[in-house]
Amino acid sequence: MSGTEKDLQCRELIAKAVCGKGHKFTQTTHVIIPSHTPSTILGCWIINTNFQAEKVGDAVEVSGTYDVNLWFSFANNTQTEVKRETVDFSVFVPLSFFDKNSRGDLEIVAHAIEQPKCVRAELTSGGEVRVKVESEFAVEVIGETKVCVVVCSSCDDKEFAFEVEDFESDEEFGDFESADLLDNDLN
Repeated sequence: MSGTEKDLQCRELIAKAVCGKGHKFTQTTHVIIPSHTPSTILGCWIINTNFQAEKVGDAVEVSGTYDVNLWFSFANNTQTEVKRETVDFSVFVPLSFFDKNSRGDLEIVAHAIEQPKCVRAELTSGGEVRVKVESEFAVEVIGETKVCVVVCSSCDDKEFAFEVEDFESDEEFGDFESADLLDNDLN
């Protein structure tokens, strides 16, 4: 017994799926005011990054804090100190796509593709230090959505064949990597 077109039905399934995603690279400058006027900047690094994400309109806001650690010398390079300052940040990540038909509570997932890092620290004439920070975030919005699937009338039909006219063989998909799709969406 083989399946025919009259045996086929379409069904709508409710499934949890990625209903939206986005990606953003950011550069931010912070001004740090040390307790002593620096002679030389010896190093600057970012640690203790914490963030959360929420959907705001057509974007996802990633907000949180990190610690800027500035190591510097003062008193004509005779003493050193590390100034630690906790900094708030907020990044609006636009969604490259979003299924407005998604339903239910949305789950927002954010990943730091590039953790916040100091790429430049420079002294100003007033004894302040400008710290340039780069970071990169990717977000996904997960929700319930409808998926339409073709089903046959009987699961016992072992000889059911479904023909696709557009593809001649499975060889066309031999080098297909689903992970490449994600990489391309993020660029």
